[in-house]
Amino acid sequence: MDFRLTDDQRALIGALRDLLAARFDRTALRAAVDAVEAEGGTATPPRDIWRALGETGFFGLRLPEADGGVGLGLPEAALLFEEAGGALVPGPLTATHLAAGVVPGAATGEAVVTLLDARGAGPHSVAHLDAADAVLVLTGTEAAEAEAEVTVTVAEASAVRRHAEPLRSVDPLTPLHLVTMADISEITVSGTVPVRAVALRREAAVLEAAQRVGSAGRMVRMAVQHAREREQFGRPIGSFQAVKHLCAEMLVRAELARTALYAAAVTADPYETAATRLLADEAAARNARDCLQVFGGMGFTWEADVQLHIKRSWIPSVCGQELAADEDMLADWLL
Repeated sequence: MDFRLTDDQRALIGALRDLLAARFDRTALRAAVDAVEAEGGTATPPRDIWRALGETGFFGLRLPEADGGVGLGLPEAALLFEEAGGALVPGPLTATHLAAGVVPGAATGEAVVTLLDARGAGPHSVAHLDAADAVLVLTGTEAAEAEAEVTVTVAEASAVRRHAEPLRSVDPLTPLHLVTMADISEITVSGTVPVRAVALRREAAVLEAAQRVGSAGRMVRMAVQHAREREQFGRPIGSFQAVKHLCAEMLVRAELARTALYAAAVTADPYETAATRLLADEAAARNARDCLQVFGGMGFTWEADVQLHIKRSWIPSVCGQELAADEDMLADWLL
């Protein structure tokens, strides 16, 4: 199988990269973070960026052209989400992408949609609830999911907010809420998503992993650039063997996770998806920590972007990504 990118795929990545450079560069990222601090911890996706993403087809990428989409597939979506993850674009990108064609305005970026995975007993965490217009709600149990009986519905965000309370988030750009209601069926449902829940969760896992792979790659580039520019004892710190090893290990983790991501996006295999999620989670978290080591003491400071990537890498574990379940599934398959 040939995993080399096509010219069209490279052009797609380049177009999004140019958009983010113009509309959400480092200055805009830091302004968003500072705004959160000034407003007491409330973060909302910038609506102008959201609409700009919608105009470029980011959310409607996999919708058929007849429905106003671009007509591409999950591999292309993974490439764009990787780019967005490297830029730390805030907001529920994955849920809004999955809701395109189901929730009015999601495909064009006019609506913000988040995801509530409410299988099993609560409470359940949900991100960006305050900014959301609608919520994709997954209900049922793991046993039911195996038989494709898990229900995927659309709920009004205001109905979910009535049963939620703020949860302190380590990432300033990913606000969390805890849905405390005992019976999730009390939420008013406004529609049903015509897709199997198991497929939706697998696609969500690939897209979330893509963002973490993008962050891991960004950490490699930042570490290498700093190692070239920072001097100690009269020469760049990148000439020291210990720093070289850190950067090399970061590159290996990022490339391994990226390869697994592309395979999972092409095959949609459950085992490939589980491996991708594990590798991407490790690459994002460990690369952020190693990048901090390369930066030294200044990496801990508020002015450095390293701390933002570290905090973002911690969020998947907080939001119930079930990494332990992935490990168990892969162990049973391999052993």
